[in-house]
Amino acid sequence: MKLGIYFGDEKVIHFTRGSGQEIGTGTVLDRLIFSLSPSRPSDNPCPKCGDQSRLDGVISSCIDCFLSGGYLYLFEYDVSPALFIAKPRGGTCTLAKPDPPEDVLHRASFLLLNGFGGYHIFKNNCEDFAIYCKTGLLVMTSLSVGRSGQAASFIAATSALVSSPLRFLTTSFSGLAAVGYGMYCVSRLVSDIGVRRDVAKIPVERLVSPSDSIESEAVADLAKES
Repeated sequence: MKLGIYFGDEKVIHFTRGSGQEIGTGTVLDRLIFSLSPSRPSDNPCPKCGDQSRLDGVISSCIDCFLSGGYLYLFEYDVSPALFIAKPRGGTCTLAKPDPPEDVLHRASFLLLNGFGGYHIFKNNCEDFAIYCKTGLLVMTSLSVGRSGQAASFIAATSALVSSPLRFLTTSFSGLAAVGYGMYCVSRLVSDIGVRRDVAKIPVERLVSPSDSIESEAVADLAKES
């Protein structure tokens, strides 16, 4: 699932990885996971966007190129914990509250010109970009496995049964399924950027500053909040 910011005039600003390039994990996943770039063939470029098949980073595409034949969904913000857990698929909603549209569009347009760092399927992907534009929130810890809901869901699903001692309380398939699903939901919830304590509101202009400066200021902000 690709996420982006609708900018008006049938244009979407989004964060992508160029076709034919590695995904950014440095592992075999680079070969197994498809690129998130527009899939229109380079020999038949879009009359509105041109050939974007080799572009990466923050780009602007028409909504048809952005969807690439897929369906349009609305990502939900400021949902209740109950609704969040009721949606089993990650990357569809968050508890975080969105900022006013003018702030969202300012961040997206600024990052279109200045970039959003290197793409990484787990730590810095299209969902991270869209959520930052909508909320201004960034996870400020090197220990994070990724701040996006899709990344969190992948980690939660992998570790739900493997790491949970509760799996020893039942041997039936239905019992294991219930325990696994419960751990999966809890892992997703505590990883959501709307409830995490290691996040900070970062002005978009500071993203082009040295990373050490951003982290030190963010740590100070977190200390004040706590």
